[in-house]
Amino acid sequence: MPEVRLACYAMATRFELILVGEDEVYLRAAGEEALREITRIEELLSIYRPTSELARVNRMAAERAVYVVPEVFSLLKAAKRLSLLTSGAFDMTIGPLVRLWRTCGEVKRMPSETEIEEARAAVGMQLVELDEEAGTVRFLRPGVSLDPGAIGKGYAVDIAVRRLRENGITCALLHGGSSTVYALGTPKGDSGWRVALRDPNGTEQALVAVAELRDAALSVSAPHGRWFEVDGRRYGHVIEPSSGRPIEGVQLAATVTEFAMEGDAISTALLVLGSAASPQLLQEPLGIYSALLIEMTKEQRRIYLFGSHFSETQTDIPLERMPIFS
Repeated sequence: MPEVRLACYAMATRFELILVGEDEVYLRAAGEEALREITRIEELLSIYRPTSELARVNRMAAERAVYVVPEVFSLLKAAKRLSLLTSGAFDMTIGPLVRLWRTCGEVKRMPSETEIEEARAAVGMQLVELDEEAGTVRFLRPGVSLDPGAIGKGYAVDIAVRRLRENGITCALLHGGSSTVYALGTPKGDSGWRVALRDPNGTEQALVAVAELRDAALSVSAPHGRWFEVDGRRYGHVIEPSSGRPIEGVQLAATVTEFAMEGDAISTALLVLGSAASPQLLQEPLGIYSALLIEMTKEQRRIYLFGSHFSETQTDIPLERMPIFS
């Protein structure tokens, strides 16, 4: 059966799409249309583009209510709901803390308690006021800013998959970098698309688990992608909103969910909360099918598996054509 592979670069990430079907020309056209949706979403959400909806909000919403297009308003409503359901572990307003730690990391110093508290004061989705009737966003104090980093790619994947479905595509795999993937249908003769998760402690070929997906999203969050070092100690880029400090102990969190946007937010929350709070989170109405958590203490490393989508493996195995996430 014909297979078409396409890619685009957006959101500082390479998105790759595999389509399987009978008509190669139609597959390519449908795939290109889906990828154009990803670049459209970037134009709406990128905080680095002055003309984007979120960039306008960040510039003006502390001074007055700012109208946003309905699509962005719906996204912000969903983000607020996810923040509430995760007890603030996922938070689109985390930007002030991320910027503080990044700036201090560049000069290799720890932020002071005063600096952390000042940044924390501008963090929290309760500081974002949404007026549904007017379609506006307002910040309740100066310094608040929205950052779609933890859900933007997932949302773009969801919109692209929706467009694939609208065009009659029944078998495809779309992934954005090493954090988000959606499996539509399944290749003929297989029970699902197989996606491998690299062991954060292992070699390039060492896997910690393999996920089998069908009409589901896989989201992976980890603190080791970007880090800085002070006095010989490494700190990751994922910040806990409640403490204002980089998370410690959890090496990787992954979820299988119905939608990629929710999965991205929840995997971030699991990374922040760790195993102690994870069982309660997994019982929330968040649409989580399965989850995986790797936690490291001074004594040992523990791997927690919830649900049936992950097969644990800690060996070097032939990767064949599986996408590798880490």
